[in-house]
Order: sequence, then C-alpha cells, then structure tokens
Amino acid sequence: MKRTHNNGELRLSNVNEEVTLIGWVSKRRNFGALVFIDLRDRYGITQLVFDEQLAKHITNVRNEYILKVDGVVAERKDKNPKLATGDIEIKVKGVEIVNTAETTPLIIADETDALEDTRLVYRYLDLRRPVMQNKMMLRHKITKTMRNFLDDQEFLEIETPILTKSTPEGARDYLVPSRIHEGEFYALPQSPQLFKQLLMISGFEKYYQVARCFRDEDLRADRQPDFTQVDIEMSFMSEEEIQTMLENMMVKVMKETLDYDLKVPFLRLPYEEAMNRYGSDKPDNRFGIELKDIKGVFEHSEFKVFKGVESIKAIVVPEQASLSRKEIDKLTDLAKKYGAGGLVSLKFVDDALQGGVVKFFSDTEIAELITVLNLQNNDLVLISSDTWQTTCEVLGALRLHFADVLQLTSKDDFSFLWVTDFPLVEYDKEDGRYYAKHHPFTRPKDEDLKYLDTAPEKVHAAAYDMVLNGYEIGGGSLRIYDNEVQKKMFKILGFSDEEIQERFGFFVDAFKYGTPPHGGFAYGLDRVAMILSKSDSIRDVIAFPKNAAARCPMTGAPGKVDDKQLEELHLQVIYSEKE
Repeated sequence: MKRTHNNGELRLSNVNEEVTLIGWVSKRRNFGALVFIDLRDRYGITQLVFDEQLAKHITNVRNEYILKVDGVVAERKDKNPKLATGDIEIKVKGVEIVNTAETTPLIIADETDALEDTRLVYRYLDLRRPVMQNKMMLRHKITKTMRNFLDDQEFLEIETPILTKSTPEGARDYLVPSRIHEGEFYALPQSPQLFKQLLMISGFEKYYQVARCFRDEDLRADRQPDFTQVDIEMSFMSEEEIQTMLENMMVKVMKETLDYDLKVPFLRLPYEEAMNRYGSDKPDNRFGIELKDIKGVFEHSEFKVFKGVESIKAIVVPEQASLSRKEIDKLTDLAKKYGAGGLVSLKFVDDALQGGVVKFFSDTEIAELITVLNLQNNDLVLISSDTWQTTCEVLGALRLHFADVLQLTSKDDFSFLWVTDFPLVEYDKEDGRYYAKHHPFTRPKDEDLKYLDTAPEKVHAAAYDMVLNGYEIGGGSLRIYDNEVQKKMFKILGFSDEEIQERFGFFVDAFKYGTPPHGGFAYGLDRVAMILSKSDSIRDVIAFPKNAAARCPMTGAPGKVDDKQLEELHLQVIYSEKE
C-alpha cells in the first residue's frame, strides 16, 4: 500500500511524474469515454482521469470506496482554483480497489445534509469530512504550540492520577466503585487542582499537563462531561508575571495557528466593572451597547417598579425603536429567563421619549434620562430594576441577544481580555452559607485579609479569567500557601475540623513542610479550539463527544452492566419508578 504522494501535495512542478496515490472516492463524474474521480485523504483532493479502457474496471466504484492508483501527473485544462491541487490531474494507468463501501448515511463533504444526532451516531464518517479534519488538525496545532511554548519556559509535563479521592471543588464528582475495597469509591478528577499544588510543594516550580477532567453536571452547548484543559502551575511568580506569560503564550498560539498578530498587554477589567459595563464576567467587548447605571435618575421616583430596588440599569440599542409589541414581549420573556420580574421598554422617536410607563416619570426624570443615556432618534431603551446581580445578568443577556440578531460581531475578530479581582466567596441565602467563587484554594487579596474573619463577602480574590470573544477560555489564581489561611477558608465554607481532615487531610498536612507561594491557570482547550476554528459548538472540535443528554450516540454509553459485574463491585441497582 505504498504511495508516492498524498492527495494534497502535487503541483504543476510535478507534471509528467509517475505517481501512486491512495484515498477515498469523494466524487465520481461520468463523461462518456472518460470518468473523473476526486480522490480524498486528510491532506486534500486530487482529480483522477480514467480512459475508456480503465473505466471498465471501476464500473461499480462509488463514493467512499478506497482506491490505489498509478498514473502520470498532467496539467488540467479546466483548472479549479478552490483546490490546492486544482492545476493538475492524474492520468490513471492502473487501479486497484482496496476496499468497498456501502452508501453512507450522511454526505462526506464540508456541507452535509445530516442533523447533529446522525453525525454523532456515525462520527467516524462525520470526521472524514474535510472541514472536520481541519478542525481537529487545528486543535492539534494549538496543543502542540502550547506544549512547545511551555517547554521553552522550562515547564515539566507531569501526569496526575485519574482515579483519586472525592473532594468538593464545585461540581458533582463522577464516582468509580472499588472492587477491592468494598463500599469505597474513587472519583474522577474535576481538575488536577490538589495534585498540581502538591507538585509545587514538591519543588518542581513549573508544571503543566494536557489533562482530562470530569464533571457530572448538566450540559450546555459549550460543556462536556469529560473535557480537556491545559493545566499550568508555577511557584515564585506574581499575578502580573503569570498573566504576562500567558499572554505571550496566546501570542504564539495565534501566530502559529492562524498567522494572526495579537497585541499585548490585554485589557484588564475588574469583575465589578465587567459586570457593570457588560452584564457578564466573561464580556464580549467587540461591540458597544454597554450597560448604564440610571439609579441616580430615579432616586426619588414615584414609579413603583423603581422604588426601593438595589439597582436600576439600562441599555440603549440604536435604530431599534421600530420593534413591534410582539418582539418586545419576546425580549421580556428572555429577561424573565434570567430572573427579571419584567422589563421596561422605551423608544426615543422625534426627540421625545415614548412608552407606556413614561406617564409615571417627571419632566426632570425624562430630561435626565435622555441626557445620561445620550439618546438619539430611533433608539430603543431597555431598563431592568432588581438586585445588582440580576440587573446586570438580565441586561447582559439582552445585549448578547442583539449582538446576535444584528450581527454586530465577526468570527474573524479576536478580542482577548482579563477579568480580575473576583469576589472570594458568594453567599447563598437558600443554603445559608458561603461558597467559593472559584475554588477553596484561591488566595485572598492581601489588602482584604482584614475582612476574612468578619466580612468575607468583602474579600477579593487574587483570581483572573482570560476571556476571548465573550467566552471564558481559561481561569486561574494565586493559591493559598499559608496553612492557617487555608484552614480559615475551609471554615468560612462551612467545613468542620473533621470534614477538613477527612476530605483534605493529606493536602493540609503538606502545608506544614514549607509551601512556596504559587499560582496557576488552566486553558479550556475545547473552547480555545472552538473559537479559533470558528465553530459554533465544542462538539465540533472533540473527536468523539457526548450529546446534550451526556450520552455518546455512537457507542451508546452510558449503558447497563450485567449482574456479575455489579456483584464484584458490591453494588445493587435500585431503579426508580420511571425505569
């Protein structure tokens, strides 16, 4: 099965050379005495020409048959500028049918007629499509570039365990029952968090890993139960030094994968500013429609919707005053999905503010609102009044809705930024306790340590997320390296001494033996590949992904196992009534 060239390689400089090619039949065209076949492999497509004599040997050949051909390179008369090999063709002298193929359930081409469910069932066929192969090759190039960069920076690639201990880090763990130790379980790692910190305590100083991670949580379009992150940890570096290094890493990735010149340093937005301006902690700043605080305008308002609320904010959408009542109602429904009780909509037309609630505004409030929002004719104004968090999130969602509907962004544009200074913890009123905003090992800002005992909600974290085009593509922080601060953090999160020892004893014990100041970061490789390949879903850049129901349509996983396997694991399955 030797070949002399691949199907994306031959050019005019190869004319008159004798070559051997192997590949899949991508397209067949009969023109009387001549038959043309496009032969495809991962490198590209080459056109083959069979004369009347040879055409007899390929009468039954159809798409996805595998052929081996010998022939001579010739210049094409009807060149195809869309193909890298479009200037040449192969005059076939000999052909061998290597393997046959049934009619495929989807079209093997960049544009296919198959729904995603069909594509996932026959993923091995979907991955033959050149567009999918290009996405996977780009992903490989991204990973390779990241590895090369970290190697140049003297990082060591070190593997950490896949079977480990269940520790509460946010999401639900996937548990693996032990056959040897009855009634005990391993957990699949949500991330290598504890181990990479232990490697810093071990003195390695610079670690990375292309790590498989597992989280048993409800899926969204950009989430998978098993995913890949480029995990990085380092000692003796400041927050600014870490961020600068990671920026330079992305400069290299963008240049070597897309030949894109990325400017540094990235914009840095504190968490509160990101929320106040964009309504999101992963803002897309490629377009405007920023949130405006208008609580001051309505400080003494008689309008009951605005009275006594924590926050009143607005967005202004240019040239959208013509939206119908039905379209405004859809916007209200979207606002309610994000926790709003309702949505106030106004229109600025013919230099006047219009809307059903304007009658509740004083002349002074109307004038101030027009000035504060700098309203222009045909502007649409959307106002949310609620808690600060809800108001931000509601208008942030509406902002992104208009970016999509009005096509305000392009996948060819790349805007990187940092979001910094996150809250260390968040208070959950229903549970009556604090939760870590990132994870329990994030270091508080030194200047906020004074609030740790009395007002932890005032403490900011030395945490930082990298955002690209409205997606969080990575996150990290400086870590707690003082044993007493770490114990205090566990206490704030509601862990008793016994729970700390049971769940984190090995980790806390390690802090007794000289823990260096350290910090880290993890890129979400799937998301990076999705954005750089201009895909709409991370499933397009994962070879064998799960669907939205966390199932693999191709293999049927997860599936039931037989009683003997369960017995060996000391387990019994109790089915719910719906089973």
